Amino acid sequence: MTDVGLGSGKVVVNRAMSLDGFIAGPDHAMDWVGEYLPPDAFPEIMAATGAMLVGRNTYEVARRMAPQDTTYDGGHQFVLTHEPPDDPAPGVTFLTCDLEEAVATARGAADGRNLEVLGADLAAQCLRRGLVDEILVYVVPVLLGDGVRFSPPGLGRIDLEPFDNTQAGAVTVLRFRVRK
Repeated sequence: MTDVGLGSGKVVVNRAMSLDGFIAGPDHAMDWVGEYLPPDAFPEIMAATGAMLVGRNTYEVARRMAPQDTTYDGGHQFVLTHEPPDDPAPGVTFLTCDLEEAVATARGAADGRNLEVLGADLAAQCLRRGLVDEILVYVVPVLLGDGVRFSPPGLGRIDLEPFDNTQAGAVTVLRFRVRK
């Protein structure tokens, strides 16, 4: 994989996607991702990541999948929500501010490295407001047939510029710059 943006401090939407365009299966199932993308699959991307901004639904899905480990290896984790939980996980900061402030806070914690945005709705909000620099997609060779789409209805047109694509085993990695 070429230029991962180490030291560039970009805002990157990062997600695995089935060939038919789903980032999660029915009932937000994500077990299929681990079959193709083990946690250490792309160490250069994790090294370039300083923090993650996660939507509340994505956080809850990850927590159900691995209740003993709710932190990611991508630096400090921030969860943007209207209602923080009563029992916050250690190492996770819950933000109740507006989107721009949340992105700025998480970028500050990334310490010059990339901020990854996880969650379909949160990513769409960031894209609508012009806050995203890149989109990184791991296309997994599976058809899910139903679930959570890559982007929610109503996102609108976002023009992208492809700048890298690689094959890593069965996974195709696509990278795009967001045209602003």
